[in-house]
Amino acid sequence: MNLAKKARVKRLGKELEVLLQKKEIQQAETLLQQAYKAIDKAAKTGVLKKNTAARKKSRLARLLAGLKTRL
Repeated sequence: MNLAKKARVKRLGKELEVLLQKKEIQQAETLLQQAYKAIDKAAKTGVLKKNTAARKKSRLARLLAGLKTRL
């Protein structure tokens, strides 16, 4: 279970980065919400530490915001 949760967080992060490179903002926003949910669940169950989860969420949100400002 722990490895599956950790792998899901990692996979969603990578998928989000791919969508941002393709400049598909609408899909990226939807995927960001899924990533938040996966990160929060991983933090809640102790797979990720609280600050690590916050850092991951912040970095993903910053990537999306950065792309929005450039367009």
